[in-house]
Amino acid sequence: MNINKIKETTLKCGILPVIKINQSKDAIPLAKALIAGGLPAAEITFRTTCASEAIANIKKAYPDMLVAAGTVITNEQADQAIQAGADFLISPGINESLIKYCQAKDYVIIPGVTSASEAQLACTLGLEVVKFFPAATSGGVKAIQALSAPFSQLEFMPTGGINEKNLEEYLSCSNIICCGGSWMVKENLINEKNFSQITALVKEATNLVKKIKGVKL
Repeated sequence: MNINKIKETTLKCGILPVIKINQSKDAIPLAKALIAGGLPAAEITFRTTCASEAIANIKKAYPDMLVAAGTVITNEQADQAIQAGADFLISPGINESLIKYCQAKDYVIIPGVTSASEAQLACTLGLEVVKFFPAATSGGVKAIQALSAPFSQLEFMPTGGINEKNLEEYLSCSNIICCGGSWMVKENLINEKNFSQITALVKEATNLVKKIKGVKL
C-alpha cells in the first residue's frame, strides 16, 4: 500500500488503535470487534512474539482492513511484518539504517520523532509522515505545531498519552492526520476476551471522531 492511500485511510479513521496481542488466536475476534465498532484499522505492535502471526490472521480474515506493524525496530521485524501482510510499518524512533532498508524494499515506514533534528532527518530521507512519540511527555500538540512551522511538509501521527479527553485537541491540528491510542483496546480487555466491550468503546471513539470532524452521526 502506498503512503497516499495510508494517509487517506488514517485521516478518515482519525484513530489508529495501538494493540498488544499476547495470543494470536485473539487477533480475528479483535479485528471483528474493531470493524463492528466502525474502525477497520489497527497497529499490531511487535512487543510480543505472536505479532506477525496475529497480523497474518487478521489480513487473511479481513484483507481490506488497514493493518500496521508497530514497534518495528529491526530489519528482521520489518521483513516478518511485510511477509505477514502488514500494509505499513511504524517505528518508535528514527533509525536511518532501518528506513533505508525499508525504502530499498519498497516498504512504507513511519518512524517516530520528537525533535527538530529528527524531523529534519525524516525530511532528508524523503518521508512525508512521521509518528510523534511519546506525544504527551514530549510536548503534545504545542510541540507538533512548533515542528510544523519549519517542517510544514511533514504530517504527524502522535501516539502516547492520547485518550478520549484530549483527542479533539490533537485532531484539531491541521498537520495531524490521525492519533494512535489504546484506551479502547486495553490489554486486559483483550486477554479477558471482552470483545463486546471493545466494540462499545470503539463505537464511542469513532462517534467522537465524527463529532470532532463535524460529520453527522
